[in-house]
Amino acid sequence: MHQCLTKGLAILAASAMTLLPVYPASAQDKDGSSTKTPIKHVVVIFQENVSFDHYFGTYPHAKENNDGSKYFKGATCDEDHSYSDEQFAFDGGLMDRFAKVSCKDPNIGPFSTMGYYDGNTATALWNYAQHFAMSDNSFGTTFGPSTPGLLNLVAGNTFEGTIMNGKSGKGNIAGGRDAGAVIGDPDPFGDACSAPGRAQISMSGQNVGDLLNKAGVTWGSFMGGFGNCAAVSTGTTGLTTSDYIPHHAFFQYWQSTLNAKHTPRTSVDMIGHQGDAANHEYDLADFWDALKAHNMPAVSFLKAKAIQDGHAGYSNPLDEQIFLVNTINALEKTDEWNETAVIIAYDDSDGWYDHQMGTIVTQSNVSDDQLLGPGNCGSPKANDVSGGTQNGRCGFGPRLPLLVVSPWAKQNFIDDTITDQSSILRFIEDNWDLGRIGGGSTDVIAGTLNNMFDFSGGPKAGRLILDPATGIVVSQ
Repeated sequence: MHQCLTKGLAILAASAMTLLPVYPASAQDKDGSSTKTPIKHVVVIFQENVSFDHYFGTYPHAKENNDGSKYFKGATCDEDHSYSDEQFAFDGGLMDRFAKVSCKDPNIGPFSTMGYYDGNTATALWNYAQHFAMSDNSFGTTFGPSTPGLLNLVAGNTFEGTIMNGKSGKGNIAGGRDAGAVIGDPDPFGDACSAPGRAQISMSGQNVGDLLNKAGVTWGSFMGGFGNCAAVSTGTTGLTTSDYIPHHAFFQYWQSTLNAKHTPRTSVDMIGHQGDAANHEYDLADFWDALKAHNMPAVSFLKAKAIQDGHAGYSNPLDEQIFLVNTINALEKTDEWNETAVIIAYDDSDGWYDHQMGTIVTQSNVSDDQLLGPGNCGSPKANDVSGGTQNGRCGFGPRLPLLVVSPWAKQNFIDDTITDQSSILRFIEDNWDLGRIGGGSTDVIAGTLNNMFDFSGGPKAGRLILDPATGIVVSQ
């Protein structure tokens, strides 16, 4: 256990130092920016609440069902995935308390957190893994639910969030304070769609959008339901839920990148550009309009409408698959595909079982910590990222799926490099030479994604068109 708390930082930092040539702007790269790799467009599809073992625990071996019952029809209950209880389930690396915090699913029993799907249900994801690249050693940057995950994705930091509407910090901010590290799911302050009765926070510091703006690189956040936060959708199993979830909204937590009233774009040509009325925050429909106009931003963060985001309780793997496949099929058919990398990642594990614990690179000893006992996730004084000044960031958290779908991805490749959510942030920073966020961001120690690519010669992987309903290969 002591090795788990101390090893890894030097390895992570060294692995991220790979030097790459500069690739000048191309015809598809309308903002004129140069890159360190042939990738001119990064599309991050950020899904919800899946541990690695929950989808890939039996990969690549699965017994094919031939009786017509291809999958469990319906959504499972939403597991306990709080900052504290996830650590409690890990039990100092013994990984033996998951059943104790399991929800009691009416269909699959009281120990449902041990449940998993295989390639008969997560068919598209298994096909993407077998034809492109997947990591089996990637983790949530910290423990906790959705909001910490998305903050770590775009800023490498959950510190400092400040409650702005007078609601309680308990369960939202480490130690129950009014300001500090975010450990729960408060809504973004200033977002017109945020719930008045819910704690609302504003984040300090920078996010990657700020860095992209400074460098003049086009970017956008595209979310299902952003254009109409009252919209609801029904999935294939009859579940109905609101499309837009404020505490999933990547960049709405910073005043610099907030689109408070969900103001629509100025025009299709302005999508992704500085000066657009939407301030880089768009509805998912705007992404497709930009794509049709060959105006896809250099960096795009995509969030499905809730019914298709994979979150247990209101979504399921089949509705998620429809979104993933339709999105990737469409991207593969564009002129920009040979310069594109799609990164499929997840915000948290939902508390689903995974057998592998990651290195603890950020320690913490607030009352919410439970990894090594009450109030104990190591000593924050040993924290090389924050220097002990940003308590409440215990991590790495659970192991999560991470896939790269790209003509430049290594084919049928499993990467063992230690990475986390902020590794995606670091790839973007390095590719466009943006510099680092600072302020305690884990981008300075994040492992590289470069081993999932082969940038020698030309593109390696061809197009893989899948059936969105079944996930099986249609054409290759």
